[in-house]
Amino acid sequence: MKRQLRALAAAGLLLGSSLVAVALGGNASADTQICEQYGSTVIQSRYVVQNNRWGTTAQQCINVTGSGFEITTLNGSSPTNGAPTAYPSVFFGCHYTNCSPGTNLPIQVSQISSATSSISYRYVSGATYNASYDIWLDPSPKRDGVNQMEIMIWLNRQGPIQPIGSVVGTTNLAGRTWEVWRGSNGSNNVISYVAPSAISSLNFSVLDFINDVRNRGAITNSWYLTSIQAGFEPWQGGVGLAVTSFSASVNGGGNPTTPPPTTPPPGNAACAVKYTANSWNNGFTADVQITNTGSSAINGWTLTYSLPSGQQVTNAWNATVSQSGSTVTARNAGHNGSVAPGGTASFGYQGTLSGSYSSPTSFSLNGATCSRN
Repeated sequence: MKRQLRALAAAGLLLGSSLVAVALGGNASADTQICEQYGSTVIQSRYVVQNNRWGTTAQQCINVTGSGFEITTLNGSSPTNGAPTAYPSVFFGCHYTNCSPGTNLPIQVSQISSATSSISYRYVSGATYNASYDIWLDPSPKRDGVNQMEIMIWLNRQGPIQPIGSVVGTTNLAGRTWEVWRGSNGSNNVISYVAPSAISSLNFSVLDFINDVRNRGAITNSWYLTSIQAGFEPWQGGVGLAVTSFSASVNGGGNPTTPPPTTPPPGNAACAVKYTANSWNNGFTADVQITNTGSSAINGWTLTYSLPSGQQVTNAWNATVSQSGSTVTARNAGHNGSVAPGGTASFGYQGTLSGSYSSPTSFSLNGATCSRN
């Protein structure tokens, strides 16, 4: 239930312009204070730190440094048999449309060759909380809303709190033994790995936990990793709790569930492209829809085009998008490589903008020029 409440609350607030403005801002310097309910900032040009006070109306503030954050004000409290007050955290990937800069998530599990992370915590006494590392997955490359699978790694549990569901056994991962819980909060499934005693730092393979969840039948290789997050769920007290360092790296090069696209001779593709953009003073998003206007299926596609001067892609979804100079190359994801006659495939991305905005004018699919919708 606690995740469902947080999800609904966060989904509503993300419609507000104030959070979007914060999320799109620059890096945090040392001692950046965030008290806004869902305020966030970027550190190391790579990770997002979020206040994420979803379970109480009382004030909560975090002090963001170049390597993590500390809870400095926490006035709320919650009964220990219910949901926590918040999940202040640092993350890599996409969380309710807020994506960390340059992230390659979402990425299909089958395409991950390695996923590693390290985390260091500072704990306090006299409070009720958990130190939780969250791994989120979904059948689709989801960048907003609730994902269907949540993996929780409880590195420290203080007070009479417990994970969602019930104990289903133990397992050995990251050189340690974990108690495994499994359940659902009504909005998403949860598998939790609970350490028997507090762990203040951990350097481990995220992929090992994902593979264990897959081996339990909870996900398949066609699912997508959307974000990895580390922080605290406080119930009562918690001022002084801190993430002192965090790093995460997810590398592709695994075994995709569909063959990579092949490029037929120029002229073999019959296609139309619809390009819909939304721009603001220093950034933009674009939704690209490819329609197969030919009489045979397209099995694997690569779309190329040039972005006008001053535009730079920062992250993308539903395709692998790269940019060299002004040239953009978008290759299908594992789930949308086949496009039947009359069918469509879509992808999108976010970018930075310098100067006035204009859209690209010509597109080429598998070497053949497409018409514009």
